Amino acid sequence: MPKMKTKKCAAKRFKKTGTGKLKRNHMGGSHILTNKSRKQKRALRSSDIVDKADMKRIVPFI
Repeated sequence: MPKMKTKKCAAKRFKKTGTGKLKRNHMGGSHILTNKSRKQKRALRSSDIVDKADMKRIVPFI
């Protein structure tokens, strides 16, 4: 059986941390920023860790 190919869309969205967790960016920070508060836009800039329940779905594609 051949090797599984990496899903490039997933590879560009997630990065692995040193401990094996996945980092992700928040959605919604690229357009229609005039309706969002300064606090909300500042929070969207930071990265976040993928939830444990979603890791099972994402890890096989990276």
